[in-house]
Order: sequence, then C-alpha cells, then structure tokens
Amino acid sequence: MTNNRSRRIAKRGDVEPFIAMDVLRDATRRAATGAAVYHLEIGQPAFSAPRKVLEAARSALDSDALGYTEATGLAALRERIAAHYRQAHGVDVGADRIIVTTGSSGGFILAFLALFEAGDKVALASPGYPAYRNILKALGIDIKWIETCAADRWAPTSANLAALDDAHSLAGMLIASPGNPTGTVIEPDRLNELCATARQRGLWMISDEIYHGLTYGAPADTALSHDPDAIVINSFSKYYCMTGWRIGWMVVPQPLVRTFERLTQNLFICAPAISQVAALAAFDATDELEANKAVYARNRELLLTALPQIGIDRFLPVDGAFYLYADISRFTNDSREFAARLLAQTGVAATPGADFDPFSGDHYLRFSFAGSTDTIERAIAHVDAFLKPLR
Repeated sequence: MTNNRSRRIAKRGDVEPFIAMDVLRDATRRAATGAAVYHLEIGQPAFSAPRKVLEAARSALDSDALGYTEATGLAALRERIAAHYRQAHGVDVGADRIIVTTGSSGGFILAFLALFEAGDKVALASPGYPAYRNILKALGIDIKWIETCAADRWAPTSANLAALDDAHSLAGMLIASPGNPTGTVIEPDRLNELCATARQRGLWMISDEIYHGLTYGAPADTALSHDPDAIVINSFSKYYCMTGWRIGWMVVPQPLVRTFERLTQNLFICAPAISQVAALAAFDATDELEANKAVYARNRELLLTALPQIGIDRFLPVDGAFYLYADISRFTNDSREFAARLLAQTGVAATPGADFDPFSGDHYLRFSFAGSTDTIERAIAHVDAFLKPLR
C-alpha cells in the first residue's frame, strides 16, 4: 500500500542564521581565491592556546587513554575552577556545583532545558549574542525583549526587568557582562539590583561571563557575588584563547546539580577529555594570557582613535570583550548589504548589527579587535578608502 503523505520538517529548526558565521564563510571563500581578507567579523583570538595548554594536551595524547570522563567533568578541573572563583572574586563555590560543558553553547542548551518549559517567557537585552534567542526559539521558549539605550549604558536595569515581568510573568532573564556585541560591563550596583529583583520575583538569573578577564578598566563582577543561586556560564574560548577546543563550564545551584548531570549524560556524555586536561593547564598561563590581552588593548585604542577620524564616531561603550559596536547610520540603513559590499570591495570582514539586534541592528556594524594589530591597521585603511565616496 502506497502512502503519499509528505514528510514534515520540525519548526524548531527554523531559526535565523548566525550571521557572523555566514560572514566568516564568505570571507574564507574569498581568501581561497587568493584575495586578501582582514578578519574583524568573529570573536576569535589571534593567538593559539597558551604554551602550557599545548604541552598538557601533547602529554595527554602520549600517556592518557582519553576516554569518557564523569559527565560533570574531571574532578581536578572542577576543583581548579572552584579555586578560581575564590581567588578572582572571593566567592566560595563548591567543586560539586561546577559542570564542565562543551563550550558555553553546551551550557546555554543545558540551562534552558533545565530551567524553562516550552512556552515560558525569558527576558533578553538587545543588542545581544544571537545564539541566545535562536536556541530559545528552537526550544519553544518565548523571548521578551529589553531594548537598551545610551542613557543606561546599553545594559538592562532592574526597572526594565520589573516592568517586563509585570507585563509578561517571566520565568527568567539572561544577562551578559562584558556583553557581545557592545563590550558593556554591567556596573556592580546595577548587577546587584538586577539579581535582587530576579530573586525577589522568583526568576532564574543566567549570567553569561564568557568575556571575564577581558576588561580595560575595573574587572567585571560575577553574578555569584550578588546571588549565590545565579546560573553562571563561562568558557575557555575567549580569555584563554581556546575557541576550537570547545570547552566551558557552568556554576549551578546545589539542588540542580543532579538535573544538569542527567541532562549532560544524555545530551553530551561529557566534554572532550583532551580539552578538559588542556583546560586545567590554562589557569597556569596567566603571564602569556595577559600579554595577549595587552595586544587587544592596543587594538582597542587604535580603533577608538582611528574610527572617528574616518567618519565612524558613534559607538557603544567598549569596557570589555574585544568588540566595537559602531553606529553606521550616516552611511546606510542596511547593515547586511553594507557589510557584504565592504567585504567584496575591500576584503574587510565585519559583522552586521542585524545579527545582534532585531530592532535597530541595520544601523550598526560590529568590529572585532581580537586579531593582530597589523590586521587592524590594514583594515582601518581599507575602511577609510571605502567610506570616502560616502562621506
């Protein structure tokens, strides 16, 4: 008997692209033709993983079977992460509350599954990292937006959160400090107020702290300093220069440890063993990592000085991370088309603001200064030439 019923495709896969990765794809294809490319589109450090990390990985390849670890991660790594919170933040976090993850992306998936039901409402700030909204959408979780503004330093406030909760009965909120694409660090008093408001209203607070260590003034606070039950997500990708190793961690409240462990067992089994061994060594590479950060700081100053001279003089605070989010509305109201022309005509790859902000992103472009200083200098010269006819 023939059944002519067509096969359907699940709606949860109908998410927007991560445009930064699309730009990287196009830039890579351009480079394959022999044309010059200046990568300012993705948050990828120009540096390899620290020497001690590489040495630990080589040693593990020679002497370790590198099989499955506990779902929550190697005990030694979890202990070292817990020690990091004591040393860097003065926060006592038990190693049993640490969940080692497959990058921060694995942490977001675990957190959203553990904390929210399909149909729940979660607050996000705009502009923000696009994968937040796309993962939430794939899981059937409803997003409620806080549109940030210059008056609030492009960061959400407790008043924003309270008003949104009054209107929509939220289940939680996700914050990021330093933020992507803005680089904004949420000041300690505001972070405390946000955490207190979430706690008083029974909302889960998820804090993306992946850019901790990369600030150019005061260090960023961890949400754990203000709410011991906050869910914190971090990664070895950015400060520790280990993007391709796909290794991160979470701090979760004690009553939820077993929930996260069960989810990890079934979704990921465990994070890659070799990456866990290597990550343990990353905490002993501070001198090398701080030298890398000094390069980002020079690149940051270069952009802050040069961009206004070529007509890009409005951008969000660049407190941390390695991004500058620039207003290009004097040149275009279509950041995707503008970025495509910029790449095609000059080889400069930058990410359209539409990736980060569904409301005003067409007026913005994100420049990453995680690359080499030479790349930044050459890119600025090409952007200057590109803009001359438009100024």
